[in-house]
Amino acid sequence: MEPLIALVTVTLALLAAGAAGVRRFRPWPVALRGGLAAMFTLTGMAHFFGLRAELVAMVPPSLPNPGLLVTLTGLLELAGAAGLLIRRTAPWAAGCLTALLILMFPANVYAAAEGLSTGPFEALIPRTLLQVVFLSATLAVAISSVRGRATESPSAAHSLAAPGAALPPAPHPRSR
Repeated sequence: MEPLIALVTVTLALLAAGAAGVRRFRPWPVALRGGLAAMFTLTGMAHFFGLRAELVAMVPPSLPNPGLLVTLTGLLELAGAAGLLIRRTAPWAAGCLTALLILMFPANVYAAAEGLSTGPFEALIPRTLLQVVFLSATLAVAISSVRGRATESPSAAHSLAAPGAALPPAPHPRSR
Protein backbone atom coordinates (compact mmCIF):
# COMPACT_ATOMS: atom_id res chain seq x y z
CA MET A 1 0.00 0.00 0.00
CA GLU A 2 2.96 2.33 0.63
CA PRO A 3 3.84 2.46 -3.09
CA LEU A 4 0.30 3.60 -3.91
CA ILE A 5 0.44 6.24 -1.18
CA ALA A 6 3.77 7.53 -2.54
CA LEU A 7 2.44 7.61 -6.10
CA VAL A 8 -0.75 9.47 -5.21
CA THR A 9 0.78 11.85 -2.65
CA VAL A 10 3.69 13.00 -4.80
CA THR A 11 1.56 13.26 -7.95
CA LEU A 12 -1.03 15.39 -6.12
CA ALA A 13 1.67 17.55 -4.51
CA LEU A 14 3.24 18.25 -7.90
CA LEU A 15 -0.17 18.98 -9.45
CA ALA A 16 -0.84 21.40 -6.57
CA ALA A 17 2.52 23.07 -7.17
CA GLY A 18 1.60 23.42 -10.84
CA ALA A 19 -1.76 24.95 -9.93
CA ALA A 20 0.04 27.33 -7.55
CA GLY A 21 2.13 28.68 -10.40
CA VAL A 22 5.13 26.39 -10.80
CA ARG A 23 4.92 26.11 -14.57
CA ARG A 24 7.15 23.06 -14.78
CA PHE A 25 4.59 20.94 -12.88
CA ARG A 26 1.45 22.12 -14.69
CA PRO A 27 1.25 19.29 -17.24
CA TRP A 28 -0.26 16.21 -15.62
CA PRO A 29 2.27 13.82 -17.21
CA VAL A 30 5.11 15.67 -15.46
CA ALA A 31 3.37 15.32 -12.10
CA LEU A 32 2.65 11.66 -12.76
CA ARG A 33 6.28 11.06 -13.72
CA GLY A 34 7.29 12.55 -10.37
CA GLY A 35 4.83 10.35 -8.51
CA LEU A 36 6.03 7.26 -10.32
CA ALA A 37 9.66 8.20 -9.66
CA ALA A 38 8.91 8.48 -5.95
CA MET A 39 7.06 5.16 -5.98
CA PHE A 40 9.81 3.28 -7.84
CA THR A 41 12.49 4.83 -5.62
CA LEU A 42 10.60 3.53 -2.60
CA THR A 43 10.08 0.05 -4.06
CA GLY A 44 13.60 -0.09 -5.51
CA MET A 45 15.15 0.74 -2.13
CA ALA A 46 13.03 -2.01 -0.52
CA HIS A 47 15.01 -4.51 -2.62
CA PHE A 48 18.06 -3.62 -0.54
CA PHE A 49 16.77 -2.39 2.83
CA GLY A 50 13.92 -3.45 5.08
CA LEU A 51 11.98 -5.88 2.88
CA ARG A 52 14.79 -7.70 1.09
CA ALA A 53 14.19 -11.06 2.81
CA GLU A 54 10.47 -10.92 2.02
CA LEU A 55 11.16 -10.04 -1.62
CA VAL A 56 13.67 -12.87 -1.98
CA ALA A 57 11.06 -15.27 -0.54
CA MET A 58 8.53 -14.06 -3.16
CA VAL A 59 10.67 -15.28 -6.06
CA PRO A 60 9.10 -18.48 -7.40
CA PRO A 61 11.33 -21.52 -6.78
CA SER A 62 11.51 -22.25 -10.51
CA LEU A 63 13.70 -19.15 -10.99
CA PRO A 64 17.43 -19.34 -10.24
CA ASN A 65 19.32 -17.21 -7.72
CA PRO A 66 16.49 -15.26 -6.04
CA GLY A 67 18.89 -12.88 -4.29
CA LEU A 68 20.46 -11.82 -7.57
CA LEU A 69 17.04 -11.39 -9.19
CA VAL A 70 15.88 -9.15 -6.34
CA THR A 71 19.06 -7.09 -6.63
CA LEU A 72 18.67 -6.73 -10.41
CA THR A 73 15.01 -5.76 -10.24
CA GLY A 74 15.79 -3.26 -7.50
CA LEU A 75 18.50 -1.67 -9.63
CA LEU A 76 16.13 -1.59 -12.62
CA GLU A 77 13.44 0.11 -10.55
CA LEU A 78 15.90 2.74 -9.33
CA ALA A 79 17.22 3.32 -12.85
CA GLY A 80 13.64 3.62 -14.12
CA ALA A 81 12.82 6.12 -11.39
CA ALA A 82 15.79 8.26 -12.43
CA GLY A 83 14.85 7.91 -16.10
CA LEU A 84 11.33 9.18 -15.41
CA LEU A 85 12.76 12.47 -14.16
CA ILE A 86 14.50 13.25 -17.45
CA ARG A 87 12.14 14.38 -20.21
CA ARG A 88 14.09 12.68 -22.99
CA THR A 89 14.31 9.32 -21.26
CA ALA A 90 10.88 9.33 -19.58
CA PRO A 91 9.04 7.46 -22.36
CA TRP A 92 11.70 4.76 -22.44
CA ALA A 93 11.79 4.52 -18.66
CA ALA A 94 8.00 4.29 -18.47
CA GLY A 95 7.96 1.58 -21.15
CA CYS A 96 10.69 -0.42 -19.45
CA LEU A 97 9.00 -0.08 -16.06
CA THR A 98 5.75 -1.30 -17.63
CA ALA A 99 7.56 -4.40 -18.87
CA LEU A 100 9.23 -4.87 -15.49
CA LEU A 101 5.88 -4.71 -13.67
CA ILE A 102 4.50 -7.36 -16.00
CA LEU A 103 7.57 -9.59 -15.62
CA MET A 104 7.52 -9.32 -11.83
CA PHE A 105 3.80 -10.01 -11.46
CA PRO A 106 4.24 -13.82 -11.19
CA ALA A 107 6.17 -13.20 -7.96
CA ASN A 108 3.10 -11.40 -6.60
CA VAL A 109 0.90 -14.34 -7.62
CA TYR A 110 3.31 -16.81 -6.03
CA ALA A 111 3.47 -14.81 -2.77
CA ALA A 112 -0.32 -14.57 -2.58
CA ALA A 113 -0.84 -18.25 -3.44
CA GLU A 114 1.72 -19.40 -0.88
CA GLY A 115 0.44 -17.07 1.84
CA LEU A 116 3.84 -15.45 2.24
CA SER A 117 2.25 -12.14 3.19
CA THR A 118 -0.75 -11.69 5.41
CA GLY A 119 -1.64 -8.00 4.99
CA PRO A 120 -5.10 -7.07 3.69
CA PHE A 121 -3.69 -5.62 0.47
CA GLU A 122 -1.41 -8.56 -0.20
CA ALA A 123 -4.05 -11.07 -1.26
CA LEU A 124 -4.17 -11.78 -4.99
CA ILE A 125 -7.11 -9.53 -5.92
CA PRO A 126 -5.84 -6.39 -4.12
CA ARG A 127 -2.32 -7.02 -5.47
CA THR A 128 -3.70 -7.37 -8.98
CA LEU A 129 -5.74 -4.18 -8.68
CA LEU A 130 -2.68 -2.26 -7.44
CA GLN A 131 -0.68 -3.67 -10.32
CA VAL A 132 -3.34 -2.42 -12.75
CA VAL A 133 -3.07 1.08 -11.22
CA PHE A 134 0.72 1.06 -11.52
CA LEU A 135 0.61 -0.26 -15.08
CA SER A 136 -1.97 2.37 -16.01
CA ALA A 137 0.29 5.10 -14.65
CA THR A 138 3.41 3.91 -16.49
CA LEU A 139 1.45 3.44 -19.71
CA ALA A 140 -0.11 6.91 -19.36
CA VAL A 141 3.36 8.46 -19.12
CA ALA A 142 4.67 6.48 -22.09
CA ILE A 143 1.64 7.22 -24.26
CA SER A 144 1.50 10.92 -23.36
CA SER A 145 5.17 11.28 -24.24
CA VAL A 146 4.72 9.63 -27.62
CA ARG A 147 1.60 11.66 -28.37
CA GLY A 148 3.33 14.87 -27.29
CA ARG A 149 6.16 14.28 -29.72
CA ALA A 150 3.79 13.34 -32.53
CA THR A 151 1.80 16.56 -32.14
CA GLU A 152 4.82 18.87 -32.07
CA SER A 153 4.71 21.29 -34.96
CA PRO A 154 7.35 20.77 -37.64
CA SER A 155 8.73 24.26 -37.00
CA ALA A 156 9.17 23.48 -33.29
CA ALA A 157 10.81 20.17 -34.08
CA HIS A 158 13.38 21.87 -36.31
CA SER A 159 13.97 25.07 -34.39
CA LEU A 160 17.50 25.75 -33.26
CA ALA A 161 16.28 25.76 -29.68
CA ALA A 162 15.07 22.18 -29.94
CA PRO A 163 17.59 19.73 -28.48
CA GLY A 164 19.16 17.56 -31.12
CA ALA A 165 17.85 19.70 -33.98
CA ALA A 166 19.94 19.78 -37.11
CA LEU A 167 21.35 23.10 -38.18
CA PRO A 168 20.20 24.45 -41.54
CA PRO A 169 22.72 24.03 -44.35
CA ALA A 170 25.29 26.77 -44.62
CA PRO A 171 24.94 29.08 -47.62
CA HIS A 172 27.40 28.49 -50.41
CA PRO A 173 29.84 31.35 -50.96
CA ARG A 174 29.41 33.01 -54.32
CA SER A 175 32.42 33.12 -56.57
CA ARG A 176 33.25 36.40 -58.33
